[in-house]
Amino acid sequence: MADSNNALIWLHIGAGSFHRAHQAVYLHRLRAMGDAQDLRWQLALGNIRDDMTPLLQALQANDGRYTLETVTPQGQRSYEKIAAIRQIVPWDAQLQALIEVAADPRTRVISFTVTEGGYYLDHAHQLDVNNADLAADIKGARRTIYGTAAAILRTRMEQDGGAVTLLNCDNLRHNGERFYGGLQQFLRLRGEEVLLDWIGTHVSSPNSMVDRITPRPTEAVRRRVHEATGEDDPCALMAESFIQWVIEDDFIAGRPALEKVGVEMVQSVLPYEEAKIRILNASHSCVAWAGTLIGLNYIHEGMHNADILRMADNYVTKDVIACLTPSPLKLEAYRDTTLARFGNPAIEDTNQRVAADGYSKIPGFIRPTISDCIARGHAPHATAMLAALFFVFLQRWNAGQLPYHYQDGVFDAAAVRRMLNAPDPLGIYCADTLLWGELAGSETLELLLRAAVAHVEAWLAASTTMPAKAKNN
Repeated sequence: MADSNNALIWLHIGAGSFHRAHQAVYLHRLRAMGDAQDLRWQLALGNIRDDMTPLLQALQANDGRYTLETVTPQGQRSYEKIAAIRQIVPWDAQLQALIEVAADPRTRVISFTVTEGGYYLDHAHQLDVNNADLAADIKGARRTIYGTAAAILRTRMEQDGGAVTLLNCDNLRHNGERFYGGLQQFLRLRGEEVLLDWIGTHVSSPNSMVDRITPRPTEAVRRRVHEATGEDDPCALMAESFIQWVIEDDFIAGRPALEKVGVEMVQSVLPYEEAKIRILNASHSCVAWAGTLIGLNYIHEGMHNADILRMADNYVTKDVIACLTPSPLKLEAYRDTTLARFGNPAIEDTNQRVAADGYSKIPGFIRPTISDCIARGHAPHATAMLAALFFVFLQRWNAGQLPYHYQDGVFDAAAVRRMLNAPDPLGIYCADTLLWGELAGSETLELLLRAAVAHVEAWLAASTTMPAKAKNN
């Protein structure tokens, strides 16, 4: 499928929907401009785990092409054939095919999406060596991005493959720095001092910020694509019309001219990622947890509930904006655009998808605002409501009363059940250093959350919407 031996390769690790609706779209549009330098860049796609093998096989059969349906907040749909992917890397248990492509000297950028929980970092940005997958990788396995990256970089070093940029595309604050720091810790734990020295001069890891709501593909999307295009595309997917990508311009081995297609190349991504993580990601979780608790299935349904809309708006307006001021962004406008995006009924984004991974979202998305507010003498009651929603959400999970299976990549289910079955579960929740870091166990935090949980419980008692019938937990 690759065009030429003279190509420069951009390898993406993580074959989920978001990459195909985001990074691949930018690279497709750059290729479509037809400039000879841009056409040299070829996108290859692979995966660390075998869960995406059926999709990779379908993409291979489609010659890497697929249809993207985009939907505006007004419900206008459009269809675009994305043809950026020029090589599908088949999965194998030892990731040999992936390593071969990644170690090729022509590969100059390796990007990845492994979800926030896939970095196994605690509140002090230290690796959670008790995680089974990470522990296995420290011993030589290739289950995580660290074990995979170590194998790739060692091979590049041994084969004189040259410098490469590692580009984190997940919703992790300071994502490039955090990943690079985690990789350094990982290599030290394995005693790979030679490789550590090599990456110090041959690897860059810029921070980036990505944004596009991309629901999991459904049969309904496939049917609409067939009706609109006449093609039965098993790889079709849907996303909102909004798209944004901000990257620090630190590519050690060259890059495509991404700025030609709207990527914002900046010196520091910090103010952009803070706005996105605190305003969009945190309020998204608020809507999902609250909506689930009153029996709603979709994000847009929560935005049409006056109480949930008020919770999300209050959180941003009363607590976040002051924390992020001054900013190069117009924060009030960003808030309004974000909430309008959530209200798009055509997206049909599920509460199940957005509610996942709360044990990463509390410390990553929500705790920073609580900490900042307390530090400047402001009581963050609006932000505490988000943490309270998640606590009550966990109580429903423990009781088997959620309408769907809750997925969380980092929490210890047995430990969470012990907490929730204890005489004072909220006290233990407030003392959890994984969630609260330096705030854990503080009287200030506990008073805030006890008041917030009481408000959530009163709201649920007064709600006229009945919880959905439980399915499993």
